[in-house]
Amino acid sequence: MESLVLGRSEAYIGVLVDDLVTKGVDEPYRMFTSRAEYRLLLRQDNADLRLLEYGKKFNLLEYEQIKRAERKAEFITAATKFLNNTSIEPSDINNYLSGIESAEIKQKQRIINLIVRPEISLKDLLNQINTPSEIFNAENFEFLDTLEIELKYKNYIEREREFAGKLDKFDSIKLPIDLDYFSLGNISYEAREKLSKIKPENLAQASRISGVSPADIAVILGQIKSK
Repeated sequence: MESLVLGRSEAYIGVLVDDLVTKGVDEPYRMFTSRAEYRLLLRQDNADLRLLEYGKKFNLLEYEQIKRAERKAEFITAATKFLNNTSIEPSDINNYLSGIESAEIKQKQRIINLIVRPEISLKDLLNQINTPSEIFNAENFEFLDTLEIELKYKNYIEREREFAGKLDKFDSIKLPIDLDYFSLGNISYEAREKLSKIKPENLAQASRISGVSPADIAVILGQIKSK
């Protein structure tokens, strides 16, 4: 039977497993959200979208659950496109903006530019504009929270995804199981000791071991490339 270990950027259980394997936990382990470096990606509201493909692949979801998650993904895509491509006139929105003590606009603006303002609620804003009912309907309103988070924190979320993608490249750099870390004189003794004990499978795991510094990783990478 096919198995799967989720990554740190995919699920909290991936963080938990990786910590237990690479950090040499001596005391009972407690999973805190603060242990995850990708907390904007590992949100409760997007768990269904994050893990949908795995759920389908391993037959973990009912048909209704799959269809709901797919409808949610379609809604977020369509709603984001609409809000990105649709503009609003000052005369149509300034009364609302002044009422919530938000700066009025002086010229036509895309709706997406207003949503990112922290004082503006997406639900309230949608009540001020004409929206296509095939996208924004009662059936899809349950997904508004996820849409709002994705829009308001778009730049931060994309930055986390980009950073996670860079670290994922380290996953593909495998470390020989018989690599003699004690022969690498340019890394700290603590790093040599922990690397020899844990024997990480790849450079990404090695980089997350407590006591292994970025300088140590650079030495190991250089050692691998020289072979």
